[in-house]
Amino acid sequence: MGILGKIFTWWDGATIGTLFNSALTGEHVGTDAQGNRYYRGKKVRAANQPFAGTERRWVIYNGANDASRVPAEWHGWLHHSYDAVPESHLPAPRVWETEFTPNATGTAQAYRPQGALERGGNRAAATGDYEAWSPEG
Repeated sequence: MGILGKIFTWWDGATIGTLFNSALTGEHVGTDAQGNRYYRGKKVRAANQPFAGTERRWVIYNGANDASRVPAEWHGWLHHSYDAVPESHLPAPRVWETEFTPNATGTAQAYRPQGALERGGNRAAATGDYEAWSPEG
């Protein structure tokens, strides 16, 4: 995406303002497995600003802006659940843990149950175990 695209779009990657803020006032603290970069502000917010006494933390996505791409450990760090960078206190991965899969809602890969219009709209016939509610009954 060109420089004009970066200036005028906010939905596809970091804007120019965020990139400048990251370079000038941000301290890079880590990168996750997907390539998302995490920053914190170099200065604690002044008393007259919202959330006084807390540092500002943000992420620059490697690709599309999608909050579901932030792993749980980095989500906790972004929201001040703990102060240490996640990589410093992560447990070893478990055998049952799976790799990240992007949120497929609204795409062709989204889950569509039997009977969904995108799958032809054919549902199984009712089995007779359902009784409709009526206010008189």
